[in-house]
Formats: sequence, structure tokens, C-alpha cells
Amino acid sequence: MAVRDLIVNLMISPDEYQRLYQGAVRDVLATSVDGRRVRFPAMILRPFVTHVGIRGRFRILFDENHRFQGIEKID
Repeated sequence: MAVRDLIVNLMISPDEYQRLYQGAVRDVLATSVDGRRVRFPAMILRPFVTHVGIRGRFRILFDENHRFQGIEKID
């Protein structure tokens, strides 16, 4: 099974993430560094929330069926 990835830069304020966390918004829509649009569940970002929200570059890993496999902060 091949693992694929996308790189996204995220800047989500604490207020925006609070709406995601409370369930008002379930998914994050982002554009990868190579221009592809990606939608993923907000809950995968929970480990990366700080007092300034979520900031940084992330690698999202998925399989050939586009199923989420993992996420890592890369800067």
C-alpha cells in the first residue's frame, strides 16, 4: 500500500479553531503548496493547537484510496 502526502501551510486563529472544535465546522479546506485543494477533518489538528491557534507547515499522509493515515508538523 503506497502512502502519499500533501504539504499545507496553515494559519488558523484560536477563535477559528474554537468553531472547529465545537463542531460548528467539521472540515478544514486548504490549498497544498502544489496548488491542490484538500479537505480534511478538523479533529486531526488537535495535537497542534497552541495559544496562537494552529500555525505552520504540515504533511498530511494518506493512502491510495485517499484515506487519512497521519499528519506531522514539518516546521
